[in-house]
Amino acid sequence: MSGGDEEYVYDEASGEWVPASQAGQAPAAAEGGTEVRDAVGNLLADGDAVTLIKDLKVKGTSQTLKRGTAIKSIRLTGDPQEIDCRFDGIKGLVLRAEFVKKR
Repeated sequence: MSGGDEEYVYDEASGEWVPASQAGQAPAAAEGGTEVRDAVGNLLADGDAVTLIKDLKVKGTSQTLKRGTAIKSIRLTGDPQEIDCRFDGIKGLVLRAEFVKKR
């Protein structure tokens, strides 16, 4: 058999042996994650701090989050457009990525 000269490496993320030429490619795809981008196209990750780019009325409360409000330590939900975050007095706040900008 010719062509058996290719080296294989063990990919711990997927638990499979992959050709060395493909090792390290597309880490987001290997983890099964999706890319979440803010309003200007910056890639967001867990733990990032973001700023609101417009006033947002919070459903279920009488509060409005004002433009420029800083939100710390976001969490990605797996949805490409939603992020989970905490803010004083609001439990379970989920924001759309199109309304935030990475700090």
